[in-house]
Amino acid sequence: MAFAAILTVGQLKHSEEHPASREFFIAGNYIMREAAKTGQLVKEFNPNRVKLPEEMIKGNGTPVLTLTVWKDLQSLYQFTYSGLHRQALLDRNKWFDPLPERQPNFVIWWSDMLSNVSWKEAFKRYDSYIQHGPDSFAFDFKHPFDEFGEPVALK
Repeated sequence: MAFAAILTVGQLKHSEEHPASREFFIAGNYIMREAAKTGQLVKEFNPNRVKLPEEMIKGNGTPVLTLTVWKDLQSLYQFTYSGLHRQALLDRNKWFDPLPERQPNFVIWWSDMLSNVSWKEAFKRYDSYIQHGPDSFAFDFKHPFDEFGEPVALK
């Protein structure tokens, strides 16, 4: 059984103490609780003390990262575009600055073992996406792949 891992990357428009940023963090806590209730979220990694690769720090805002693992790609996709997370996506422009060109907001990959998912691996996948675009090693929802490396359609 393979797991779908996703790294999300953003840069806040304001300081962490700014009311808009505080609103984002409050919303994020509710979103993670909603994710846990789905029964599809396998693991959430703590971003505290994560050292960002130099090439990822290209803007002025505070970086915000999430790394989660899901039972499958379809459940990740459905969660992303429904409920509180969908609303957060609609509100993201009040919290986040756009990322530099060719720098995606997220990258997804498959992992056969939960123990193989790490921040180091996530940054490697993110860099691969930037360097080569989406492929079965690192992809997005517009160009998804199944756990066998074949293109797949999501609904």
